[in-house]
Amino acid sequence: MQSRLIRSKEVQAITGLPKSSLHNMARAGSFPAPLKLGARAVAWRESDVDEWLAGLQQKETR
Repeated sequence: MQSRLIRSKEVQAITGLPKSSLHNMARAGSFPAPLKLGARAVAWRESDVDEWLAGLQQKETR
């Protein structure tokens, strides 16, 4: 099944993180990297964001 692409505003709503944090964390390797859609447009795979969130929840339950 193909994952849906979601833009920054939706990723921000899902994670509660501001856009600058998303990009800084992606550069640092602690958040999924966005896909470049154009010169000034990026999106994330929804499945990648969901996996990242699931990993956070697993850390909390340990």
